[in-house]
Amino acid sequence: MSVELVTLGCRLNTSESETMREQAAAAGLDDVVIVNTCAVTAEAVRQARQAIRRTRRERPDARIVVTGCAAQIEPETFAAMTEVDLVLGNDAKLEAASWGAIAAFGIDASEKVKVNDIFSVRETAGHLIAGFEARTRAFVQVQNGCDHRCTFCVIPYGRGASRSVPAGVAVEQIRRLADGGYREVVLTGVDITSWGHDLPGTPRLGRLVGAILREVPGVERLRISSIDQIETDPELIDLIASEPRLMPHLHLSLQSGDDMILKRMKRRHSRDDALRFCTDMRARRPDLVFGADLIAGFPTETEAMFQNTIDLVADCGLTFTHVFPFSPRPGTPAARMPQVARAEVKDRAARLRAVGEAALAAHLDSRIGAVEQVLIEKDDVGHTEQFAAIRVAAGGVSNLPPGDVVAARVIGRDGTVLIAEATTPGQSKDRA
Repeated sequence: MSVELVTLGCRLNTSESETMREQAAAAGLDDVVIVNTCAVTAEAVRQARQAIRRTRRERPDARIVVTGCAAQIEPETFAAMTEVDLVLGNDAKLEAASWGAIAAFGIDASEKVKVNDIFSVRETAGHLIAGFEARTRAFVQVQNGCDHRCTFCVIPYGRGASRSVPAGVAVEQIRRLADGGYREVVLTGVDITSWGHDLPGTPRLGRLVGAILREVPGVERLRISSIDQIETDPELIDLIASEPRLMPHLHLSLQSGDDMILKRMKRRHSRDDALRFCTDMRARRPDLVFGADLIAGFPTETEAMFQNTIDLVADCGLTFTHVFPFSPRPGTPAARMPQVARAEVKDRAARLRAVGEAALAAHLDSRIGAVEQVLIEKDDVGHTEQFAAIRVAAGGVSNLPPGDVVAARVIGRDGTVLIAEATTPGQSKDRA
């Protein structure tokens, strides 16, 4: 393999990895592994170092380029690793010229770190890509960076200020993907609900979503990645409630269910805000399901405060939970607050995960007997419209082509994966 990507972290990284794959291949690079890192927690940084060491063992002769948020924030950490040939900043990784220079001039051992001040970057280009290797679901970056300063978060220092991709550029990329046969597109960003604040007229995310649905009828399934529910605009809410091509699954940045902890996190919503949003949206679209990011063991969190987060899973009717044990990040205000004992942090995270797992199991059990529209991705496994993993493994239908959408009746579940049998043949879409 001439260019290999190792992608860690969020959906935005997935989208950016595809851009790097195309640019590096177009530059003619050979025998290069690009490790696209995440920095959301200390554990994510540790996993990045682990992935680099594993890559060197598996590819001893390859050149290893490390990029992403962890590389942007801690370039010296990765430059000190003997396995690493080059550390590339988050802005440079998406510039074709960076990969062209590597192809033309090689990697200069005396200039191992090429990381700029991310806050000097004022624009986010619409990196047009031909498609994704799996050719089923495409991730499209419409926003980057963040202007908020949550007390636990280092991501603004890895991504810079909030920047929006112009609507016309985003629509054009999605049109190309739809024309190329993709059935589903996911809009990604660091703080996607801030889209448009830096564009002429300061449009909101709802306007962009509406333009995509209106101008690209070939997009059959559109998803929005993690949103800050307090920033959702009326047009977006109306589209979520009424547009069948907008999938009934929202992932929310909730973080905690306790008002005092939310204030100490410097979040912009209260517990009641979260409850009201979920209640109102479910009333307008009953099939809507919610996922959420939740942090266990934030500094100063008492057992009673933690219980409020436990209760939030049921009170908001959460189906998917992404639980983070609090990890102090150097330089953040939360790292200087009174810390919860590490053993207690781990225990609370395990308890919160168990509650989340029970909520997911209950949701999956409730789908038994239902007919789901399934986008097949690989080995007869795909996702429902509500984003539940599902295997179409019965009914005499197998080896379904990736990219097919099939109707399938749920007959059971295997852990966190639904089991179904196809009720209609797959509906293929021409692929360019």
